[in-house]
Amino acid sequence: MLEAHATRPAGAANAPAVSDCPTEVVSHVAVNAEYRHLVLRAGAPATLAEPGQFFHLLCPANGEDKPYLRRPMSTYRADPATGTVEFLYKVTGLGTRALTALASGDELNILGPLGVGFRLDPAWRTIVVLGRGVGLATLAPLAEAAHALGIAVTAILSARRADLVMSAERFAAIGAQVVPVLDSDGSSEPARVAALLDGLAEAGRADAVFTCGSNRLFRLAKDVAARRGIAGQVALEQQMACGLGMCFCCVRKFEVDGRLVDRRVCWDGPVFDLKEATSW
Repeated sequence: MLEAHATRPAGAANAPAVSDCPTEVVSHVAVNAEYRHLVLRAGAPATLAEPGQFFHLLCPANGEDKPYLRRPMSTYRADPATGTVEFLYKVTGLGTRALTALASGDELNILGPLGVGFRLDPAWRTIVVLGRGVGLATLAPLAEAAHALGIAVTAILSARRADLVMSAERFAAIGAQVVPVLDSDGSSEPARVAALLDGLAEAGRADAVFTCGSNRLFRLAKDVAARRGIAGQVALEQQMACGLGMCFCCVRKFEVDGRLVDRRVCWDGPVFDLKEATSW
C-alpha cells in the first residue's frame, strides 16, 4: 500500500490518512433497475473513512469504455471490523459503466478517504436528513453516526417511485423515522416537502438538517433552515480530476459574510455549511 500525502484540509485534521489502495471486490450486485452496490475488501485507512468523505476510483477499461480520470464516489459504508468499504452508485456515464464489469475477486484501486465529512454536535437531540438517489448513500453513514451519539434521525427519502427509494433499511435499522416522498404520488413536490420540514422544525425535531443528491432539495432545505434558524450541512456532488485540491477543476462559489468566495469541493468539502453553499 502506497502512502499518499500526510496533510489534510482545514477541518479534517482528525480524519484518517490517505492511501492509494489496492482492493478486492467482495460482491457487486444490482439493487434495482438503476443502482448498484459494490463491496470491496480493503485495509486501513480506507476502512476508517468518516461519513461524508469520498474515494477516487480508478475505473477499469471495459471494451470500448476506457476511463482516463478516476471517478469520485461517496462512502456508503466503511467497516474496520469486516475490513470492507462499500459504494452505492448509478450508472450515468463511461466511468460508472466501466465499473459494472467488476466481479467478485477482481481488483480495484481506490484513493482515499478524501475530503471533509459531516460534523455532528453532541448537543443536538434530533436531526433531519433529506436526500435523493445516491445522495441517500452519503446520508446513511451520517445517520448511523448520529444514532451512535444518541441523536434521533428523521430520514426524508426522495425518489421518482417507491422501488427507487434507496437505503430505507439502513435508516430503519437505527430507529429513524423514514418518510418516503415520491414523484409518482406527488409527495415529493417542493411545497409539500417544505411543509414537512417546517412541521418537523415546529415540533422541535430538527436541530439540524443535512442534504445531498438534489439541487431542488438543497434549495428547499437552505430556505427552511434560514427561516427557522436551523443549522445545516450539504454534501456536494461535483466533477473532479485529481480529487486532491491541486487541479482546481471542482471550484465553486460560496456565500461567506456577504461575499462570494471560491472553494474546492474535493479539498474544502465535499461537505459544506448549508447557508454558504450556492445552487448548481
